[in-house]
Amino acid sequence: MKNIDKRPELIAPAGNLAKMRTAFLYGADAVYLGLPDFSLRVRINDFNKKTLAEGIKLAHSLGKRVYVTANILAHEKHIRKLSDHLRYLAKLKPDAIVVSDPGVLSLVQKYCPKVEIHLSTQANCTNGAAAKFWYRQGVKRIILGREVILREIAEIHAFCPQVELEYFVHGAMCMAYSGRCFLSAEFLGRSGNLGDCAQPCRWQYDVSLKAAGHEEEFDLVSEKHGSYLLNSKDLCLIEYLAKLKAAGVSSYKIEGRAKSAYYLATVVGAYRLAIDNPKQGKYLFQELQEKLVHRGYTTGFLLNKKGEQNIAGANLTSVWEFCGEVVEQSKKGLLVRVHNSIYSGEPLEIILPGYDIIKLSANLADYQTGQPLAEAHGGGGGQKVILDYTGKTVPPLAVLRRRIK
Repeated sequence: MKNIDKRPELIAPAGNLAKMRTAFLYGADAVYLGLPDFSLRVRINDFNKKTLAEGIKLAHSLGKRVYVTANILAHEKHIRKLSDHLRYLAKLKPDAIVVSDPGVLSLVQKYCPKVEIHLSTQANCTNGAAAKFWYRQGVKRIILGREVILREIAEIHAFCPQVELEYFVHGAMCMAYSGRCFLSAEFLGRSGNLGDCAQPCRWQYDVSLKAAGHEEEFDLVSEKHGSYLLNSKDLCLIEYLAKLKAAGVSSYKIEGRAKSAYYLATVVGAYRLAIDNPKQGKYLFQELQEKLVHRGYTTGFLLNKKGEQNIAGANLTSVWEFCGEVVEQSKKGLLVRVHNSIYSGEPLEIILPGYDIIKLSANLADYQTGQPLAEAHGGGGGQKVILDYTGKTVPPLAVLRRRIK
């Protein structure tokens, strides 16, 4: 049994090596990732065998952990390729493999007997009897279904205290039961259960009524002025981490392998601070509300409420925008690779690890000539500029945002 008095683990998504480095810089204890063929991220996933090996080596050199996802609902074509993949993983020694399929679990035990097994949220574990069943099958940790409420978490922990519990605390929510959605497969032939979801729940729809004899049919048609009637709000539990810990959760998980480095820096940094200083929760919730684009925030099912939808629009906009990433710091200032745009004189914020925020006005110069610049832009791989700053130490990969309104 894991000591619940210990500081809970913070797990971040890693869509590629650069994002992995950002996640670790901002305080993640572990990342989860996977190869496209076997994880639930097929299209937006830059990992291959080589970078997977590099990522695990990097994480272990930093004293961090890597959890490799193999959590698709596997068909025969996947099983035929899985043994070679698992033999390769056994050599890399990840800290755990995340599975949802019992057949995949049995193959992990066969080919990676020394690697921990974690049960994916896709397996929909929502009660203590199921938790104990999976524990007896060799599962060390269960990533609980998002539908499990706070009281039930405590009951599951009490019924099976030997198994570690992980819970999603931030990110996109699926309108279906823990991701068991078939809309994408029905509309476009892209299965969400095989990592290829087209997210039709985020589309606009127009509902029209047709009369056909004595029958009535509802057609859902994507329209410019339709309603986002399936669009779930995003999960944000940054104010409830202490309650989750008390209930028995030992690992907090952030969703978003397809999100930007700015998203990772902001969310991981905020949750790192909230874990280390729970009294900051309300302030950090406001920060995440104001300084990220999101769909509106909800506590999901945690407090025994129904899921909340944002039917008004796809996203809520922010007056802050990701504008740059630090390459290095020198006596001249900060060498910054520009994303989007930066304009001289506008308000900027630099996010440091620990969610320490530096506020300043943009004062830009060309990094080769030193000549002042009125503006800089991110096209063509990102223009490099010198930002006038001589204060605290700012590490490479630190992100900048600008106020756009």
